[in-house]
Amino acid sequence: MTKTVGTVRPVARGLVLLGPAFVAAIAYVDPGNVAANLTGGARYGYLLVWVLVAANLMAAFIQYQSAKLGLVSGRTMPELLGDRLKPASRRLFWAQAELVAAATDLAEVIGGAIALNLLFGLPLVFGGLIVGAVSMALLALQSRYGQRPFESVIIGLLAIIAIGFLAGLFVTPPDGAAVVAGLVPRFEGTGSVLLAASMLGATVMPHAIYVHSALVRDRHGRGETALRRKRLLRATKWDVAIALGIAGVVNIGMLLLAAVNLRGVGNTDSIINAHAAIRADLGSGIALAFAIGLLASGLASTSVGSYAGATIMAGLLKRRYPVFLRRVVTLIPALVILVLAIDPTWALVVSQVFLSFGIPFALIPLLRLTNDRTVMGEHANRRPVRLLLSLIAVLVVALNLALIVRTILG
Repeated sequence: MTKTVGTVRPVARGLVLLGPAFVAAIAYVDPGNVAANLTGGARYGYLLVWVLVAANLMAAFIQYQSAKLGLVSGRTMPELLGDRLKPASRRLFWAQAELVAAATDLAEVIGGAIALNLLFGLPLVFGGLIVGAVSMALLALQSRYGQRPFESVIIGLLAIIAIGFLAGLFVTPPDGAAVVAGLVPRFEGTGSVLLAASMLGATVMPHAIYVHSALVRDRHGRGETALRRKRLLRATKWDVAIALGIAGVVNIGMLLLAAVNLRGVGNTDSIINAHAAIRADLGSGIALAFAIGLLASGLASTSVGSYAGATIMAGLLKRRYPVFLRRVVTLIPALVILVLAIDPTWALVVSQVFLSFGIPFALIPLLRLTNDRTVMGEHANRRPVRLLLSLIAVLVVALNLALIVRTILG
């Protein structure tokens, strides 16, 4: 009995340390992912499964590096960059990082508005306002009661997202052989490259890279002793593996859902039309679960996006503005798109392509900081990790260059 209790207690203590990665993981299952993955599956079937598998593996590796940076240094990534950049460079870097975060907000608010339209028939503009208001309430929860209650709400929303987007696969399972064939890297024309870049931008999220260092620092503080740092880093590995593993399964599940049910069905490139096709093929129950998952995705991810934007601003501009003010400002572009009746799914996909171009600006500084012994001490990256991070950065830049070349040459 004593041995059992002794085994359970370390496990329970480890579970208490989980949470920050689940908040970061919300960025990987936002409405931009839904648009990119559904479009990829509907147009190309299982072709781009390999992109999501590779992107989610890269995302888990990258997020752990960001979390490690926050735990070991006791500072956020934007703060460390703000100390190292000259004023003009710091402002320019902040501008691109803020634009990336704004593009994220755009996708999340639009996605939530679409979900409210599907569920209740609300006009998209009113849906966008409601999503903005609810996200402010979630941010108020974090501000008043601290990070733990906020994490609990986000984890609950992540569970709803997973159920909502994966339920359809239990009704019509994917073709196992086709899934395996989709693991072979290849493209089919410029359109597939564009979608691959969009899926990469939706999966490896720049704002999540910036914010994860803040999430672990705000939750755990700095590991002051070698023993505490070791314990926190071990727990963080599990936190990232579990949270990003769930996000990866959801992402791949969305693409498979579209590949099975939407491939060859006309006019399913938009989320609204895809929802209609899912309802016609799988029934109203699965369609309802999908719409609820989309709503949970929009509400959770826009709150995390605002948290990230505030972290970026505080670290790089060394100024703190009310997070609610930033929420109002970043809500405006999404509402403008909805008022102008621009195709919301197209706006979501384009926003994710934009995000993919912001990845190197987050990834390369992360590589340099986590390689730096003056910052990381004995926890600085060893040679194999440095090489792997460098390879990821090269692959991301290469995909973006391929996107440009293929688009220009047609």
